[in-house]
Amino acid sequence: MQSSQTNLFLSTRFTAAIDYARHLHIETRKGSDIPAMAHLLGVASLVMGENGHAPVPVTEDMAIAAILHDAVEDHGGMMRLRDIEHSFGANVARMVEGLSDSFAEDSNQKQSWEERKSGYIERLANEPLDVQLISAADKLYNARTILSDHRDIGAEVWKRFKRGRDQQMWYYRELLCVFKAQPMNRIVEEFERVVAELDGATAND
Repeated sequence: MQSSQTNLFLSTRFTAAIDYARHLHIETRKGSDIPAMAHLLGVASLVMGENGHAPVPVTEDMAIAAILHDAVEDHGGMMRLRDIEHSFGANVARMVEGLSDSFAEDSNQKQSWEERKSGYIERLANEPLDVQLISAADKLYNARTILSDHRDIGAEVWKRFKRGRDQQMWYYRELLCVFKAQPMNRIVEEFERVVAELDGATAND
């Protein structure tokens, strides 16, 4: 299913969101020297690339939410969410909230991995299509990264995460079930392909 083609204009709000994230996310990606901003910009790029192809029109608010999707769970919880609402509006805050698996102010005080992921999957099933599209882009980017890094370092890649291969693959499969319950889009189709390739490539880890 395709949405009607609409022009996607990016204003100074989008550049402000990039600047906001740039000051916030000074960390690198798990177990690598890659800046966290590479992931955030990559997810936003995937989302914007679906304009005219996704079941919903892609908006600037969606692109901004993609840039800010890790801000709440990694940098401040509910206080961060309120700041995002103040700076970028209620619609962006709604999407960022839907994309967050933790709202703890201190990232070291999060619930267990299992509680967070199970809760996220349950909530995601009831989120609107705009949130699900951004979530699928986020998970696609992550799965592609794991697959690429696995080619370089093999099973060592799983040591970067709080849980190992079996739990990570469980999480991706459960997410796929949620995404595929809605009208399909190219991001979900690619995510399904990458998850299948990752599952096969890492079966002996």
